[in-house]
Amino acid sequence: MSPDEARRRPPTAQQFVLAELRRAITTGRLRPGAPIRQDALAEELQVSRVPLREALKTLQGEGLVTYEAHRGYFVEMLSLDDLREVYRIRELLEEEAVRRAVAVLADADLDRLEAAQAEVERASAAGDVLAMATANRAFHMTLFECAGMPRLVRLIRTLWDSTDAYRSMYYGDSGNRERVVKEHRATLDALRRRAADEAVATLNVHRDHAVAELESVLDDGAPRRERAGEPPLG
Repeated sequence: MSPDEARRRPPTAQQFVLAELRRAITTGRLRPGAPIRQDALAEELQVSRVPLREALKTLQGEGLVTYEAHRGYFVEMLSLDDLREVYRIRELLEEEAVRRAVAVLADADLDRLEAAQAEVERASAAGDVLAMATANRAFHMTLFECAGMPRLVRLIRTLWDSTDAYRSMYYGDSGNRERVVKEHRATLDALRRRAADEAVATLNVHRDHAVAELESVLDDGAPRRERAGEPPLG
């Protein structure tokens, strides 16, 4: 099968459900602690319970949902300590990735980062939370992949997956979106000058701002586990 044919091939039912659940979590339609009602979801997406269960198992393995006996699946809910730990581990791993990347950055890599940043800025201006989350992730992963350390990048991706449900809370605020744009621009400036220390420092501030904002949400005791009243997915 050619690459073009593969792109045109319709997704399987499991892939479709997985994409819809990811979208709901990333955009905040399904917030941390929210129940995932399988019967209603299967009916709405017009799929059987089989691909839905498989998609939920995939998300559980990624840390995006959790299963409770006799209660079912819920969007994963992190504690304040969990969040801080995830971001601390990210800081350690991402510094290594950035320093390795800066040492080998080519002009073509910078072009790809510029293109990714353009998408971030378009999404920010449009107030599109899902597009912002997708573009932001593409920007960072493009940089990390330049390090040429695929195992390291896989670990970083897993950490990002575990906080996807919280990212929409951050991007939902216009001030935070504007801050992300400015911090990315500062990072790009440092990368163009191959200033590794400055790039690392800028990205540390970038993460710290996100943690501070999310800490205020979690410190207030929200989000809490919801048992009813969740809007339908669609």
